[in-house]
Amino acid sequence: MRGSSKIVTVIQGEFSISADPDVTLTTVLGSCISVCLFDPFRKVGGMNHFLLATSRNDQKGDLKYGVHAMELLINHLLHAGASRQDLLAKVFGGARMLEHSGDIGRTNASFALDFLDKEGITCLAQSVGGTSARRIRFHPTSGAAQQMQVKTAVRETPVPVAPKADVTLF
Repeated sequence: MRGSSKIVTVIQGEFSISADPDVTLTTVLGSCISVCLFDPFRKVGGMNHFLLATSRNDQKGDLKYGVHAMELLINHLLHAGASRQDLLAKVFGGARMLEHSGDIGRTNASFALDFLDKEGITCLAQSVGGTSARRIRFHPTSGAAQQMQVKTAVRETPVPVAPKADVTLF
């Protein structure tokens, strides 16, 4: 990968596509998922960042939900010239960020991988699960990706209480 001069940050509920070889898409993930899709022949790709696999209310068009984020990313790539049968994927995220809560990350990762399988899109690589956040850099025209584990994941730990001390009020 060469140094890109244009960095585009994709935050929760967003997606971005590009056919510019100087663009790098980047995001930071905890339990969220980013699916990076690209067409290696037409040199166009994109990244989404979704928070939850599905909505209880079926809020159409809300990109924080996986089904909408996936559909919009695919449709925009096709509109930009990608060929559906040539799309390839890399999937990141889905960490379990809190010990004593449901495993949203696992649900998100399962959704993304199942979605790709049902749509016939090959997943070339995945880095999902674990307990650490990830910083992702994706080059949409080549499909090259880099991941950096963020060591200081948010964990539920007891807050230490200072020993009692005598306090004098005046």
